[in-house]
Amino acid sequence: MGAPDPSDAILSRFLALHPKKIDLSLGRTQDLLGKLGHPERRLPPVIHVAGTNGKGSTIAFMRAILEAAGKGVHVYTSPHLVRFHERIRLAHVGGGRLVDEGELAAAFAECERVNAGAPITLFEITTAAALKLFSEHPADYLLLEVGLGGRFDSTNVVDHPAASVITPVSFDHPEFLGASVDKIAYEKAGIIKRGAPVVIGYQSDIAREVLEREAERQRAPMLIAGQDYGTREEHGRLVYEDERGLLDLPMPKLRGRHQLQNVAAAIATLRLVAPDLPASAYERGVVDAVWPARLQQLKTGELLALAPPGAELWLDGGHNEAGGQALAAAMGEFEDRTPRPLALICGTLATKDTTAFLRPFRGLVAQVYAVPIAGEHSARTADDVAQAARAAGLTAQSYDDVESALRGIAARDWMVPPRILIAGSLYLAGEVLAANGTLPT
Repeated sequence: MGAPDPSDAILSRFLALHPKKIDLSLGRTQDLLGKLGHPERRLPPVIHVAGTNGKGSTIAFMRAILEAAGKGVHVYTSPHLVRFHERIRLAHVGGGRLVDEGELAAAFAECERVNAGAPITLFEITTAAALKLFSEHPADYLLLEVGLGGRFDSTNVVDHPAASVITPVSFDHPEFLGASVDKIAYEKAGIIKRGAPVVIGYQSDIAREVLEREAERQRAPMLIAGQDYGTREEHGRLVYEDERGLLDLPMPKLRGRHQLQNVAAAIATLRLVAPDLPASAYERGVVDAVWPARLQQLKTGELLALAPPGAELWLDGGHNEAGGQALAAAMGEFEDRTPRPLALICGTLATKDTTAFLRPFRGLVAQVYAVPIAGEHSARTADDVAQAARAAGLTAQSYDDVESALRGIAARDWMVPPRILIAGSLYLAGEVLAANGTLPT
């Protein structure tokens, strides 16, 4: 193995700067950005995206559409799956590129120097580094994903976004955002800025009421899913409709009916922010959009070789109740089209409601193969995951890791090669991609 990247050593030092991994506040980030000369004031037009599920996929659609139109696009997302560099994508001729090691290490080093050991969380200081990098490279747009919540998230230092987007809000991170959907929606609504338009994705009635109220308070023009825009599938095509008219588009490669909601939010936002984009950019971008570990089929790699011959292997980072519902619906659609027995390999964090995530799979899954997540101190043990699966009404068995779970699946006598889904955590998804040799680019 080669020497570790210089950025890894700096990241390790960042971890010691604040006793809490998460401490939602804007003050520390604002202080550091001031010492850096306020790079957040020198950014291209920002599209700021918050929500519980669908943020990354919505950004992936926007990026692909904008790049299909020849636009330069910066992208900031989190968490990463395998390497930190995935979080920062810089605009580049012919499409974006992940930040290289030299640029990343230099930005980290400068943030470390000017921060001078002051308390700051890892996400805060790395967000400052990302904004510094974005300010130093030309681009037409910056797609900026909220890390957690919105109101006090480090990305919320942008005062005048071109637009804010709020994807579906559901129950997640109650320890930080509140123990009810209305409280969580209120925190997400913190990215809505005075006078800046906001695109509100498909929501529960409770969440939508909160988001609309906050938008009205900020006098922010609203585009509301199902009211001002929407999509539907017709004859194998995607039809998007808003007050400007229809777009007849190919279906996205990103699988699952929930992706139709995400592509709708992406198109609505771009028709608002960049009204002159040609129809051809939407046609190409909808198909070109990729987002690793979101119903990603692994068609090659070391892990696939462990599965039964002819099996399908799917990977998804879904981890909360809404994610489980979307995944189960997608697996149900797959079953309707091509029946196969479904085996679910699942590993989760202890902070997640594993039973709620797994309950939608009742009646779909032949067995849950419970695994731990290597290197994650907050992960549930395989036995804990199996117990949660049984509480959800599923048959479950514990395994030491994904590889042994795949061997267990291969040892069974299947009448038809199974469909295997690995899900429960983005951390597990990253572990799987690394083990399979399928690294995000």
